Amino acid sequence: MSDVKNFLYLNRRAPYGTVYAWESLEVVLIGAAFEQDVSLAFVDDGVYQIMKGQDTSELGIKNFSPTYSALGDYDVQKIYVEKESLDARGLTVDDLLDLKYEDEDDDWAEKDSIKVVSAEELAKLIDDSDVVLSF
Repeated sequence: MSDVKNFLYLNRRAPYGTVYAWESLEVVLIGAAFEQDVSLAFVDDGVYQIMKGQDTSELGIKNFSPTYSALGDYDVQKIYVEKESLDARGLTVDDLLDLKYEDEDDDWAEKDSIKVVSAEELAKLIDDSDVVLSF
């Protein structure tokens, strides 16, 4: 019997102004370090967390978006972005960070981590998860 659980982290909030986005990222990295099956989903204003070109200099806080590129090193390969949330904000996958992982089963080829899914597909992912944490 395996102790590995399927964790889905739902990121719903903008990246700055609250601690939710940063705390979510920390928890994801901790879960992955303990070899749990970790997935992330970005919904609503959460899609802004993985946007390219973030500049926080006028906010006077650290830009932590480069940390998302480390997810592949922690074997976090499943990053879902809800299409309806992108559409509502006038964004496309090209506006998002280029997040990759190395596929051990394919001679370490770099592959895209981000998959755009519909609200219906995301609902199924939520249903299929053992643990869902919303940030």
